[in-house]
Amino acid sequence: MRDFTYQGYAGQYVRVDLSKGIIQKFPLPIEWVENYLGGNGIGTKILWDEVPPSVNPLSPENKLIVATGPLCGSPMPNSGRLEFIAKSPLTGIYGDSNAGGHFGPELKFAGYDLIVFEGRSNTPVYLYICDDQISLCSAEKIWGKGIYYTESWLQQEYDDPEIKVAAIGPAGENLVRYASIQVTHRRSAARSGMGAVMGSKNLKAIAVRGHRPIQMYDPEKIINLSFKLQGNLRKHPFFKSTHLFGTCGLVSLMQPMGRFPTQNFRYGSYEYVDDISGETLREEHHSRDTACFNCPLGCDKVYTVTEGEFSDTLTSSVEYETLNCFGARICNRNLPSILKGNEICDDLGMDTISAGGAIAFAMELWEKGILKEEECDGLDLSWGNYHTMIELLERIAFRRGYLCDLLADGVARAAKWIGRDSERYAMHVKGQDIPSQDGRAQQSMGLSHATSSRGADHLKAFPVLDETGTPEEALKRFDKELLPDLVNPLAVKHKAMLVKDGEDYGAVVDSCGNCKSGGTFVMAEIYWLEQAEAINAATGMNMDVDGLKIIGERIYNLQRCYNALHGITKADDVLPWRFTKIPSPSGNATGSVCHLDEMLEDYYYLRGWDQTYGLPTIETLTRLGLYEAGVKLASLLHTNEVHSIYASLGWAAPYTNLTGDPL
Repeated sequence: MRDFTYQGYAGQYVRVDLSKGIIQKFPLPIEWVENYLGGNGIGTKILWDEVPPSVNPLSPENKLIVATGPLCGSPMPNSGRLEFIAKSPLTGIYGDSNAGGHFGPELKFAGYDLIVFEGRSNTPVYLYICDDQISLCSAEKIWGKGIYYTESWLQQEYDDPEIKVAAIGPAGENLVRYASIQVTHRRSAARSGMGAVMGSKNLKAIAVRGHRPIQMYDPEKIINLSFKLQGNLRKHPFFKSTHLFGTCGLVSLMQPMGRFPTQNFRYGSYEYVDDISGETLREEHHSRDTACFNCPLGCDKVYTVTEGEFSDTLTSSVEYETLNCFGARICNRNLPSILKGNEICDDLGMDTISAGGAIAFAMELWEKGILKEEECDGLDLSWGNYHTMIELLERIAFRRGYLCDLLADGVARAAKWIGRDSERYAMHVKGQDIPSQDGRAQQSMGLSHATSSRGADHLKAFPVLDETGTPEEALKRFDKELLPDLVNPLAVKHKAMLVKDGEDYGAVVDSCGNCKSGGTFVMAEIYWLEQAEAINAATGMNMDVDGLKIIGERIYNLQRCYNALHGITKADDVLPWRFTKIPSPSGNATGSVCHLDEMLEDYYYLRGWDQTYGLPTIETLTRLGLYEAGVKLASLLHTNEVHSIYASLGWAAPYTNLTGDPL
């Protein structure tokens, strides 16, 4: 193994065997860095090498990788993000979640690029890191406690308010399959159930304090680049609205597009949207602005409710997704109740997207008469009943009652248990709930939900150019010959190219440790060239755009290979029938469906994947330096092992197209 000579990294990582209580430090392999950069990429590599398809996601054999990247903690704008990677308890396939805040940089300041957890502790523990000191400590006093108490307790225990904490709440302890990991309680690594993986390992928290600087290869160059990019971001037309409203400002933009999911995706716009908009939120409940590490946007906010039944509410990091999932998705116009729901999920440690999706699913089943009164735990599941929403969030986190225990496993599993045609109303892809975008109103986003490596997701590809329809932004990245179809949200042409490019670039960003937040303008100002320049200035690599694109492709193809080991094929790159069979009744999307099959054909061609099965060809994998992965994949796919493993996890067959009759 060659000596590690790159800057921008701490240069070492930690393995924690929770079963044996053993902690070991290792040099960061230079091969990992050169082929996968860090964060998402290295986490994918470790998962592929060390967690085979036979592993149950909630067993000690699963591994949780906590990984930063070379730009995390650097002078680059928005450089506070890190990744949590594991086999997902929600989907049974590749899983990851990304969070901002200050935990990632603190881990690097302590001298570590990543942590790999394996095994399971016999008793609740937390990991404490302070520079060279690393120890496993009893978490008996904080087990069962919420996130707010846990973080405060750890800071008091070490008499240090600067300790950064990543922790789970009761939802993770009770193995809710969409439990989150809360990172310094404001930020959520929410998707794919990474909190349940921590809970299954009896790992309550990770507390980190670091005092070491991160060495940059060319400090002057990266500081100058940072100043330039920060200036460009501040001058961008979207900067002001993003700073004022955060992602919540999207509510007013999505409504006229017909892209604001309402009543479990039945509609794409909401009659009472003004009651829950970002503007109303800021006017009535804004307390102060906050920001993640080295972020010029300050899109995070603190909100309070001072009157009415939820007057004790104090919460932050309220996102567009939460306004939709606890608002229009369940036909709830009571904004204070949405803030209370966000506060509950942050404290109990639960993904607001999947939680809101589960509640909307239950409400539709109640409306359709599929759920019987005796199955509803005594709750009134009528649309818009925000008291029921609040009660369900509390009960799901503790798995209290028949219905809440089912919903804690996610809508895909709940639908299989309930039966009686309920699967038609479970809005998920590959087991993960669809976030707050309607693919009928934005074709690229529909494709993104279907092809995301972690199940339905908007942030893997993050296609934003056709979201706002601004040619000026598109021309910063692509040739004018691609217009106007590229920026038309209802057009199909070029959307496969947009999604593939976004997935590859997103894999690189998530491997480096900077942020996609702000959407169109952040990714317009910081794109392939700027990313390569920043990596080179931070690390001393000689990375050009073509080389960076190969790394992004390599990461995404390896994630696809990992999912293929679990039986995932083209048959699983689907959307629920509501998106492909039922024309939208809303806004600019009226009369539109998502033309998924047409886009998938183009997507597989651009990816170099087989059109019949949607799997990477051996030629593609060889080009990406993944020949051995191709050999492994081919050997397993020619046996019945994949199908028997899949059945052993509780599924008769891979997720299939949720076709059904119209409403």
